[in-house]
Amino acid sequence: MSSRGQLFMNVDDAIVRTPWDAKCFGIDTYEIKLVSDEVLRRVSIVPGHYTAKVDPLFSKKLLHEYGFYYCDTLIEPYCASPAFRSYEHDAVSVARNAALDDLIMISHGAFSHGRFHRDFNISKDLADLRYDEWLKELFRQNKVLGLMYDGNPAGFFAFSENRILLHALSESLRGKGLSKYVWSAACKAMFDKGHKELVSSISVSNAAVLNLYASLGFKFRNPLDIYHRMIL
Repeated sequence: MSSRGQLFMNVDDAIVRTPWDAKCFGIDTYEIKLVSDEVLRRVSIVPGHYTAKVDPLFSKKLLHEYGFYYCDTLIEPYCASPAFRSYEHDAVSVARNAALDDLIMISHGAFSHGRFHRDFNISKDLADLRYDEWLKELFRQNKVLGLMYDGNPAGFFAFSENRILLHALSESLRGKGLSKYVWSAACKAMFDKGHKELVSSISVSNAAVLNLYASLGFKFRNPLDIYHRMIL
């Protein structure tokens, strides 16, 4: 949302509950859509976990004054179909009927670069649970592609329309130069659905995935600094 649009946002609309995170963490959770003194003062006495996503050039003075702390910077990889560079491998395939248990084994512990894993107020177990439960929900919605290598589960892509929401590679296959082949198969399957552009969101701290996206022809836009606060 533009700063001009934010000026006219109702204070109540600027504080949004995030029920998915609340379910996983067992506390009230919120996202702040407008960082202002009035909004932050309103939430400063309400217990819960808060997230604020702001432009990197936005002044963080108010956030620091109200006890928010930095957790991550996200960036949006994007790639139009003509720019996509695909890498083929005979042993790699896409499975639309992958077993959920196999995918959860790949997911669990795979998102250490995530903002909740980097939040010292959230336990690693709860952070893992959040991603596992998110994957389960997307699987129930038929929004997960299983990725196979030599007939064995190698990873997954979870998506909504043209947006890649979650992806992970099996720990046993990491560091072997296989990621670009597995990701190529997944991206090609999504382009084959008729999407003209694919988009995602990743932590800028995850250099391996940044380089992977770049190798496939993705560019990057829309960085956001992520700040959290826990009020007990």
